[in-house]
Amino acid sequence: MISFWNFQLHYVIFYPVIMSIVWITGALVFYYRWERRPRLPLESHPRFSIIIAAHNEESTINSVVDNLSRVNYPSFEVVLVNDGSTDNTGRLIDGLSERYPGWCRAVHLAPNSGKSKAINTGVLFSKGELILVMDADCFLHRNALRMMAWHFEKFPRTGAVTGNPRIINRTCLLGKIQVGEYSSIIGLIKRSQRILGKVLTVSGVIAAYRRDAFFDCRFFDSDTATEDIDITWKLQKLRWEVRYEPRALCYILSPETINGLWRQRVRWARGGIGVVVKHFDVWLDWKNRRFWPVYVDYLAGMAWALCLGNVVLFLGISHFLHLMGITARPFLLPAWSGPLLAALCMLQFMVSMYIDYRYERKTFLKYYFWIIWYPFFYWGISALSVYGAMYDIFRRRGGTLSIWKSPDRGLHTLKS
Repeated sequence: MISFWNFQLHYVIFYPVIMSIVWITGALVFYYRWERRPRLPLESHPRFSIIIAAHNEESTINSVVDNLSRVNYPSFEVVLVNDGSTDNTGRLIDGLSERYPGWCRAVHLAPNSGKSKAINTGVLFSKGELILVMDADCFLHRNALRMMAWHFEKFPRTGAVTGNPRIINRTCLLGKIQVGEYSSIIGLIKRSQRILGKVLTVSGVIAAYRRDAFFDCRFFDSDTATEDIDITWKLQKLRWEVRYEPRALCYILSPETINGLWRQRVRWARGGIGVVVKHFDVWLDWKNRRFWPVYVDYLAGMAWALCLGNVVLFLGISHFLHLMGITARPFLLPAWSGPLLAALCMLQFMVSMYIDYRYERKTFLKYYFWIIWYPFFYWGISALSVYGAMYDIFRRRGGTLSIWKSPDRGLHTLKS
């Protein structure tokens, strides 16, 4: 009979092996079946309303909106929502609305109401048939709107389309590693989830919504830490389709400090836990059966993170007891586990490089070396963030408003 310890040990080893195979296979099918095909020209250009909610974003908001002035799309407007900023964001937003009076408007909220409510308010002030929600540090590729609009035009049941964020700041180790993460992990996962049938989440950095679908699911809920995951599930439960468009590129600033990265990952984990609890009812309706693989995958990922923490703790105690002379030898991982995980890891990176090279031809190989550090940093922080999120959930009282703080943007890189 397999002991509970052996189960955890083998689960920690084989879960990433199995999921790597699933992600690689799904991503390759998606790439050869859809991604490589050329897009036909748009027959029409539905109006986009670009909603940018900003809280203390004085360092990026001007550059982001100036970049939108160069977008290659004939019909769009921008609604800038200043959500209780305490810096010069409000004044800068007013200046931008005066600089671009034809397509840019300013909305001010006080006090800080949270990102969800800020976006909802911006939507109410918008007029477009399509709604693009993007972060205040997101620099949109000039053709991104065209790539997203194609899905809405060709498929009437498309409720949302998520884009493909790329990392700008790459001077420190964390930034360089995240270049690989967004390609070899996030990009592959989204492609494979589209093959499986349901997407876990749109990207909060860049996601477009059909206006009818956004109103159908009654906007963003303010009681979740990650409104992007929640609305993805709400849309799909209402039979709206959520799509991934890797050619809808945008460029973002990633956390460059351990503290900033920790805050981001705990928020992601906390929001994910809240969503799977909130949407447990997908198991009660056979029509929602295509959610089940995504739901099980998320729970399995959480279980893996918890088991990894237990295994690391056990190994640490085992080595400590050995050093103290209490045990004859420390417990060691199976000798075959390291080469197996390393081989799958490198295969996954090679596949992601093959698929994503078209999006970063000039710089991708330059930063690929740094991806070898990914397992050490991100496997550890992923496991710890689940523990941190669970502690955060138990510590917080229910029903509190989900306000937000200024994130770590790595702005010294942007300025340099």
